[in-house]
Amino acid sequence: MAERMVGKQAPSFEMEAVLADKSFGKVSLEENMKNDKWTVLFFYPMDFTFVCPTEITAMSDRYDEFEDLDAEVIGVSTDTIHTHLAWINTERTKNGLGQLKYPLAADTNHTVSKEYGVLIEEEGIALRGLFIINPEGELQYQTVFHNNIGRDVDETLRVLQALQTGGLCPANWRPGQATL
Repeated sequence: MAERMVGKQAPSFEMEAVLADKSFGKVSLEENMKNDKWTVLFFYPMDFTFVCPTEITAMSDRYDEFEDLDAEVIGVSTDTIHTHLAWINTERTKNGLGQLKYPLAADTNHTVSKEYGVLIEEEGIALRGLFIINPEGELQYQTVFHNNIGRDVDETLRVLQALQTGGLCPANWRPGQATL
C-alpha cells in the first residue's frame, strides 16, 4: 500500500547535476532549506525523448517567475549527468534543450525516484512526478501522472503561489484573488 507523503517531511536528497552554467555539481534539498527556498522538484522519464523537452524548456523559459517566488527548480531523470549535458548542448530545433536556467539532476542509482514513489522499476525510469516542498522541508504538493502528458507550468506556478499565501484557496483561485 502506498504511503502518504504530503504534509510530511520530504525525503532528503543530494544528487549530481548539470548546473545552469553547464558545470557539474550537486543539488540537495538541505541546501535549498538552508537558503530558505521552496523546492520545485520534478521527475521526467529520460533524456532525448519527445514530450520531455517541451516541459523542461517551458520551465526554464519561466524560471524567473519561480525565482521571484523564492523557489529553486530541479529536474530529475535516471540518466547520467553526461547524457544531460549532451542534451543541453543540443539545440532546441534539433529536439535538444539548449541553455537551461536550472539544474538537471542524475538519479542514476534510482534512490530518489524510488523514495518519491515515481520509479518504474522494470524500466529503470521515472514517471512524471512534480513535488513542491516548503523551506522547512515539508512536502506541500505532489502530482504524478502518465509519461505521455507534459506538465502545465502555469498550474505549477499557481499552486506554488497558492501554497505561499498560507491561506485557504478555493477552486480556480488565481494570484491576487482573496483567500477564504
